[in-house]
Order: sequence, then structure tokens, then C-alpha cells
Amino acid sequence: MTATSLPALAPSYHLNDVWLVQHARAEDLPEVVAIYNQSIAGKQATAQLIPVTCEERAAWFAEHINSPTRPIYVVRARAQAREQASEDTAQTVQTSQKTSPIVAWGSFSDLYARMAYHISTEMSIYLHQDYQAKGLGSLLTRWMLTQAPSLGIHNVVALIFAHNQPSLGLFGKLGFEQWGYMPKVCDMQGFVADVVMLGKAVTSDGISDKTS
Repeated sequence: MTATSLPALAPSYHLNDVWLVQHARAEDLPEVVAIYNQSIAGKQATAQLIPVTCEERAAWFAEHINSPTRPIYVVRARAQAREQASEDTAQTVQTSQKTSPIVAWGSFSDLYARMAYHISTEMSIYLHQDYQAKGLGSLLTRWMLTQAPSLGIHNVVALIFAHNQPSLGLFGKLGFEQWGYMPKVCDMQGFVADVVMLGKAVTSDGISDKTS
């Protein structure tokens, strides 16, 4: 399947009765950057040490939202008005997308730039600080795994700090295995961090036999 023939994503999908997910749009950049910047201080989710600006991330964001195979997905809380309306009403979906804040986002990125790596990708997930430890990370990750095959992805990789036990546990429960270990590769200004490479081969439905 070529990139031009990949199926288009519907405007939104329901992760459950509370959350919906959609492709990121150009106007979502400030919220995406804000959530990313929240993760920096904890020194668990990213090797970035200082906040980034929208200007600094603009080219990266544009590349993703214009790519048919390396998208960014955003999660929004479903508006109360939409909870009381039909789930199939396009007007209420559109209203929810405009008014509900982004509470999480995830992306697929090139593992390496060389062409032969096109079947493998790195997955990243970031949650708003007010929506962590609510099961949202697991929902979004599971959903993204189901999307991977339609994007031409055969293997999904996650690079996670060895001290980030919650993320290691989450990906382990979803069937990821350790594919590599890089000791003392990140100077986190106060300690030196190891990085674990976790990997998973995805099937046509994004779920392998090893997923629990």
C-alpha cells in the first residue's frame, strides 16, 4: 500500500464515552506544545531540558500534520452538550472539537530517516498534567496501535527512560518487549539517564498475541 492510497482518518473517533481522538490541525500547535512543555520539569518523558516555543516546533508540526503516514493525534474531552446528543450527529462532533481542550496527544515519527526504515516508527505519547493516571495513556496507545497497519507501519518502537517505571509498565502490558538498552546516554542535569528501547510488531488489527 502506498502513502497516497492510505485510508483517510475520519474527523474523530471515540476512545470511550469521555474521550475522542482526531488528527491534529494547524491551530492545535499551541496546545500540543504546552502539553509537551509540562513534561519537561519531571525529567521522565523527554530529554528536552528547557521549554520549547511554537516557532521552534512549527516545522516539525507541519511535517507531521501534512504526512499521510506519520500523523499526530490529539485527544479532547467530549463536551457535556455532546454527551446528551446523538453520537452520530456531525454538528455536535464539530462543536466538541472546537470547544474542548486537548488533554493528550500522540505521534508516529520516523525511527530513522533512511528509506528502508519506512516500515518502523517511533511512538510518543504526552498527557496533560491534569489527566494523568486516569487510563488515558493506555487508551490512546492501544488506539494508535490499531491505526499503525493502515499507515504502512509493521513495527512500533518506544524510547523510554529506564527510571520511567509507569511508562515501562504501560508499554509492557501492551505487549512491547525490550529491543535495546542504552546506558548513561542522557545528561539530565542532575543525573545521567539510561534509555530503554521497547518494540512491538503490529498485526492487521494492531494487537499481537502477546498483548495482555
